[in-house]
Amino acid sequence: MRMECQNTKELIIIKYREISRYVRSRNKFLYLQPLIKIVEISSMNGSSFFLRVRHFREISSCDSHIFPIINSRVMDVQEFRKRGKEMVDYICEYLENLPTRRVTPNIEPGYLRSLVPPEAPEEPEDFDFIMRDVESKIMPGVTHWQHPRFHAYFPSGNSFPSILGDMLSAGIGCIGFSWAASPACTELETIVVDWFGKAIGLPKEFLALEEGSRGGGVIQTSASECVLACMLAARAQAIKYLKQQYPSEEEGALLPKLMAYCSRESHSCVEKAAMISFVKLRILSTDEKYRLRGNTLKRAMEEDVEMGLVPFFVSTTLGTTSCCSFDKLDEIGPVCKEFPHVWLHVDAAYAGNAFVCPELKPLLEGIEYADSFNTNPNKLLLTNYDCSTMWVRDRIRLTSALVVDPLYLQHGYSDAAIDYRHWGVPLSRRFRSLKLWFVLRNYGISGLRKYIRHHITLAKRFENLVRKDPRFEVCNEVRLGLVCFRLKGSNSLNEKLLSAINGSGKLHMVPASLHDTYVIRFCVVAQNATEEDIDYAWKVIVEYSEELLESQALEKEPADEVTEMLDRKRKETLAYKRSFFVRMVSDPKIYNPKIAKSLPSPRHQTTDPNSAICKHAPIASWISWPLAFLLHGKFEDPNEVPVRFRHLNTMVRLKARRERERGDRSSPSPSPEDLSEPLVIPPNSKKSPKKSPSRKPSKPTNNHD
Repeated sequence: MRMECQNTKELIIIKYREISRYVRSRNKFLYLQPLIKIVEISSMNGSSFFLRVRHFREISSCDSHIFPIINSRVMDVQEFRKRGKEMVDYICEYLENLPTRRVTPNIEPGYLRSLVPPEAPEEPEDFDFIMRDVESKIMPGVTHWQHPRFHAYFPSGNSFPSILGDMLSAGIGCIGFSWAASPACTELETIVVDWFGKAIGLPKEFLALEEGSRGGGVIQTSASECVLACMLAARAQAIKYLKQQYPSEEEGALLPKLMAYCSRESHSCVEKAAMISFVKLRILSTDEKYRLRGNTLKRAMEEDVEMGLVPFFVSTTLGTTSCCSFDKLDEIGPVCKEFPHVWLHVDAAYAGNAFVCPELKPLLEGIEYADSFNTNPNKLLLTNYDCSTMWVRDRIRLTSALVVDPLYLQHGYSDAAIDYRHWGVPLSRRFRSLKLWFVLRNYGISGLRKYIRHHITLAKRFENLVRKDPRFEVCNEVRLGLVCFRLKGSNSLNEKLLSAINGSGKLHMVPASLHDTYVIRFCVVAQNATEEDIDYAWKVIVEYSEELLESQALEKEPADEVTEMLDRKRKETLAYKRSFFVRMVSDPKIYNPKIAKSLPSPRHQTTDPNSAICKHAPIASWISWPLAFLLHGKFEDPNEVPVRFRHLNTMVRLKARRERERGDRSSPSPSPEDLSEPLVIPPNSKKSPKKSPSRKPSKPTNNHD
């Protein structure tokens, strides 16, 4: 077949062969690719290359249709220039036309599997085909976080300077794990984080370039990594302190003594950090404004010290996820100073960015007591993910817990330069400081203040709209861009309202629980949000609320009081089965002051007065499951420590072998004092389980005393 090239008018000869592929699954065709043309194009000068063409009609030798030649080679510099400009145009059009798209996708899980091949292509594909699939297959499954009707989570920061900075970082492609690996990557990060720290008002002790400072800042991937790094550093400090008292004990035997603290409103990353660190975590109640107070923390720490535990880490929050509340740092800080070697961390992932505004700096009161602080410019500072800044008062305490220094990573400037690979878990590090540098310079601090104040103004506008309607109530103190509200009535009523609104695709919001009350979170998210966007959102909320109230009146639902009681009972049952904050950490009795405390009978006395091991080993111990396996492997406990594994919706009790043999399905509940020391039982000892007052005791067997 002869074909005339549209561009060069050169006569070429095309030979092709067909490849048919059918994919079967349960006797049904999920994907059908009947005609993939592998075309060999030979020009008159003898050169040839292969072309992969997708179309769905047969080509005959007499076909006179003129096909354009498509370049299927791997992208080169010239092609990248062209495609790069096209991509910028596509991004601009996407952002400009976001209001015309549905906020959330209307698809089911697994939708994409039926739209793409089950295997990667063997031959190169043209970029036009790739971008065509982006629009037709990927975009229908995207939740548009930059949409002006997206009000679910805290903002996912974004701006054109940030996008360009990330593009340049990807183009440079360096891995800045040390100063020697990329000096500019390391030094710009130190400078930019110091800039930002000064702007939000951190003490000079946190800034790396201040005279005599031992502190400094770093850019991590997320607030979760910041909390984990600080908890690991605090744990290393606490273990060092305990080793001075119990030099003969190994670190694994000292871990059960450590206790960390946070409030009910703290982010779940604190719990995850405790799980990874093999330490207990105590969740504390908050006041009527959802704040952690100093007296609550002090009382809990004193109780734990009486039981032989060692407080070592306190995580506070400025701008909680549920309602943007602010813990009382000025009360918590002095309490931490009363206990030796307690690390105070401040998580301000969302609100910390707002402290660039002078009128909001009073919310930072008490920061002088902190050992570490983190905030996320990728939330409220127009910088796209990932960019989480963290500062520490003493960088030596942080790095000494995380240093792993093989020969191939060492260099001659270690004493004079910062190596950020020692400041966190990952070794490899992106050139993240570029995008933050671009944003700080292109907007200036004044421009960022203007942006933050605009978001607060829009949130106040929404708050006023809610307060004017007597059917609704505002449930939090609106300080920044988050408003928690609800329709007056039962929790189930508000669940139905939120489900109806999100199902429409017109808005997207998420719920929160404040003292067991179901509330709806409305957050100002979009970079270019306007008053019209806020008014539209309120109009949609009112519309669906009226429909719900009308349908409820027609259905004659039970009285609100009865519905509320049933709903609360269901919530309590769910909380018992799957606690969002305390999945697998320690005995629930420790959080219930109403439970009487009584010491168990002494057993298995130890002769070593300096031993950290408890002198009365309980038969059951509530500890994190990784620690249970560690102790079981270390001490070879014949009782096989009964442990309750609480994780998500799973609750598993590991039984002693003898209990399983006699078919006993119960296990005695331990007292809070059981947590005070790790469990050690001599190999030849016989167990004598306690009798639970709430359960019928098991029948004695031949192998039971």
